[in-house]
Amino acid sequence: MEAKVIRTEEQYTAYLDEVQALISQAPKLSSQKSERLELLTVLLESYENSKYPVESPDPIDAILFRMNEKGLKQADLVPYFGTSSRVSEVLNRKRPLTVQMIRALTIGLGISADTLVGASLPDSPAAKGDVDWSKFPIKEMTRRGWIENVGKVAKDSIEDLVKGFISDAGLQFGAASFRKTFYGEAETPTSRYALYAWLARVIQKARDKKGSLVEYDADVLSASYLKELAQLSRFDAGPLLAVEQLEKSGIAVVIEPALKGTLLDGAALKDADGTPIIGLTLRYDRLDNFWYTLIHEVAHIWKHVTDGDAFLDDLDASSEDRREAEANRLAREAFIPRVQWRRSEAYTSPSKESIEKFAKDLKISPAIIAGRLRKESGNYGLFSDLVGQNQVRKLFQSPEECEA
Repeated sequence: MEAKVIRTEEQYTAYLDEVQALISQAPKLSSQKSERLELLTVLLESYENSKYPVESPDPIDAILFRMNEKGLKQADLVPYFGTSSRVSEVLNRKRPLTVQMIRALTIGLGISADTLVGASLPDSPAAKGDVDWSKFPIKEMTRRGWIENVGKVAKDSIEDLVKGFISDAGLQFGAASFRKTFYGEAETPTSRYALYAWLARVIQKARDKKGSLVEYDADVLSASYLKELAQLSRFDAGPLLAVEQLEKSGIAVVIEPALKGTLLDGAALKDADGTPIIGLTLRYDRLDNFWYTLIHEVAHIWKHVTDGDAFLDDLDASSEDRREAEANRLAREAFIPRVQWRRSEAYTSPSKESIEKFAKDLKISPAIIAGRLRKESGNYGLFSDLVGQNQVRKLFQSPEECEA
């Protein structure tokens, strides 16, 4: 029967039943049944999104949610609003948010400006004021060999070294302005300069790879591409294969551990010449974290990154940004289509056996399913033997590191 746009609950239920029947048959990728399953999944998702749309959060509700999440009191918001009376008036909806308040909340609490005003995020605070070069993690940058050992050289000379390091990556314009606008949940007032330094290093390392990259074609990215990438997770060398596949598509992938004081999983951006770059920190060194972060960042490259943007992601943090929500949804769907997840035995009766069976059916690593169960339940003690702890970094070690 020809698949049609869903217009009734009866049609919706019939398609759900057909999807369940197709899932049980585990059709081969690119087969007629597999194509039918993918088409029905898209139709079901479209119907669900139109009938049960996710509304944007109210700005005040978003602030209250973040206060509860971080254990903040009204007094803790005074630095963002100016006075305690303004805090009370805003939270009681008696005073509107000003541009200064929105900017402060976006930077300080990580609440998306889209949520607060329905507009794009304002420029980084560094874009309109002087950069405090002394706040860069100079000692750690020196220890990692990013800049030469400064020893007891004059302060001005140290600043020149850091300025050169940052400007070489194209993050500085003129004397004191950063070209890129930063999104995501990783940036805080205390981590900002460390994130700039890390990102500059990622850009520099990506440029070293450009000789082996093909020219990037934006049309190569699609939901099918994400799914094929996700299915590489079933192989032991899957992370290496995924990086190889992305670089064959013109996307540079850089592994660079996070600097101290930052909570960072990954980043997505484009270099000045338009080359897409994905940076990964491997901060948890787990397969489930690696794969979800990788697909999340590829989704950003596909859907959100423009020449002037950089997404810096702490995937443990919640976000009201629509782009982060979309990247999360695309990553989840690439691994486990929504219509299959809640009907699976791995979800209804989770066990090692049901997880491994579902993973085999989906052609993905059991670590992905175990990681999702842990995330959704909030119980990170579950299935610790399935998430691939200590299975990622060793794949990307150089021979010198392995011998050390």
